[in-house]
Amino acid sequence: MAGEGEVKLLGTRSSPFVQRVKWVLKLKGIDYEEIEQDLIKKSPLLLNSNPVYKKVPVLLHFHKPISESLLIIEYIDETWEHNPLLPKDPYQRAMVRFWAKFIEEKESSRVRSSLEVDTIGYLDVVFGWIAPWLELFEEVAGVKVFDPLKFPCLDTWMGCFLELPVIKEGLPPRDFLLVCFQNIRQFVLALSAQK
Repeated sequence: MAGEGEVKLLGTRSSPFVQRVKWVLKLKGIDYEEIEQDLIKKSPLLLNSNPVYKKVPVLLHFHKPISESLLIIEYIDETWEHNPLLPKDPYQRAMVRFWAKFIEEKESSRVRSSLEVDTIGYLDVVFGWIAPWLELFEEVAGVKVFDPLKFPCLDTWMGCFLELPVIKEGLPPRDFLLVCFQNIRQFVLALSAQK
């Protein structure tokens, strides 16, 4: 496969941004080594690979680091051209990038309302984190954020997205994510109590 070489992914299983990258690697059929990172005690590898933000995900391809999930996804899509995520048409590609940026900045539900069977695009990957993580967030926070009756298209899209084998097989276990969210909540509450 063109462009294939040593591929490593620095990340943590609880990160939706790392999960995006893992989905794309799996969609493209790229073999990679996953290197789990402790985000409290950051490894020298992470600090050297992403000295600006010092966070995950970081993709290492031939020892060259690429950080930020959207940039990593575009790099993968351009390097491994099979199963393209971005449209070939420049205008359509610009529109997809616009909505991806909008989603990143606003986390809006004004995106594609349905997912074609077995077809995953760039926006699906960018917005896909919300499908498995939203329910857990609501459970841990004790707050209802999403009403499927008000947003039936989004609810349908999330259900279809989560049923795709490449997505379903790659998700971290629910119990693991629940513990991560509970730990984050406890940490935030402890910080608030110190003020």
